[in-house]
Amino acid sequence: MSYDIEKIREDFPQLSLEFNGKKYTYLDSAASTLKPKPVIERLSQFYSCEVSNVHRGAHHISHISTLAYEEARNKVAQFVGADSSSEIIFTRSTTESINLAAHIIDSLGLEPGDEIILSEMEHHSNIIPWQQLAEQKSLTLKYISFNEKGDLNLSELDSMASDKTKVISICHVSNTLGTVNDVCKVSQIAKKHNAFFVLDAAQSVSILPLNVKELACDFLAFSAHKLFAPFGVGVLWGKKDLLDKGSPYQGGGSMIVEVEKEGSTYLLSPQRYEAGTPNVGGVVALATAIDYIIDLGLENIEKHEQQLLTYATEKIKNIPGINLVGTSLTKKNVLSFNVEGLHHSDLSQLLDQQAVAVRAGHHCTQLIMKKLKIPGTLRASFSIYNNKEDVDRFIVALNKAREMLL
Repeated sequence: MSYDIEKIREDFPQLSLEFNGKKYTYLDSAASTLKPKPVIERLSQFYSCEVSNVHRGAHHISHISTLAYEEARNKVAQFVGADSSSEIIFTRSTTESINLAAHIIDSLGLEPGDEIILSEMEHHSNIIPWQQLAEQKSLTLKYISFNEKGDLNLSELDSMASDKTKVISICHVSNTLGTVNDVCKVSQIAKKHNAFFVLDAAQSVSILPLNVKELACDFLAFSAHKLFAPFGVGVLWGKKDLLDKGSPYQGGGSMIVEVEKEGSTYLLSPQRYEAGTPNVGGVVALATAIDYIIDLGLENIEKHEQQLLTYATEKIKNIPGINLVGTSLTKKNVLSFNVEGLHHSDLSQLLDQQAVAVRAGHHCTQLIMKKLKIPGTLRASFSIYNNKEDVDRFIVALNKAREMLL
């Protein structure tokens, strides 16, 4: 199918905004994607006509909302190539999903001296849970380094991994560098040492096909809000046998078989990990978002965003003093950079005054910034609704901001 960018842009109401008499340019999709009308309308439909808790109601609307909720679980399972919808756990975010994965792995048996391998380019959500677990259980953390282009030095992993390695957890795509990691090679090494392989797919979920069998991971995590769906919904996929053996993350309603004074028994996955009332509206809207991008085609999305990244990279290179951060040949839809002699926060404020929304800071990747000896970067990120005019406005605004500060 053809990629009709103008028709797509009409689906995103936020793009029609204006600030300071200027057309709004949103280049912060790596933080959160905008929401299309079908997703907004589905959420409104749920809260207008389908409000009821799921699984426990004995009335008609509860049946409708339960069906929609479980149909969304089926949709997500198909989207990631899962064998069963019971392998899909709904959480609040990628962060909670990774914390849950760490909890499940711990409950399956970690011992003092066991090792966890991460990388230096991880988001804090894929560092802090493992650090906390390592502190609690006297585990050892190791980190794969990255080179000057932003590619992981995976040759280190061969010598780093051993029979003590119990977990390898890395990002599929770096939110700061844009690098697409060779997760198949990582998986092979993990399997060689019988280690769990956890994949953070927060940045890849909206641009790359995800098939958990091809990726050969044990757990995969992502957030709905980076997939054109509402905030407050995360997904954890895990292998069914691991999920059924793991201990519950939280206790409460909807996750028990029987409660006695002396103790309780628990349902199998997914219910044992979904205690309490879930974000039903957000979950059913996630299903609509998946339909939306499937209709556009992930291949079309990837091609469009790659063209924008190439166009923006060539434009920004013409600006004096630009230092790009992350130049991997695998790079996707993220443009991180600094301007020599200027602070990224000052530049971002001047861009905002010109109605150009970018991100400034360390992007929850302080290990990257410490390695590169910089406080942070400016980051422009592109999505399905951006066009070359967005890039042109960004470049004009950046040039103006630079001239004002020099």
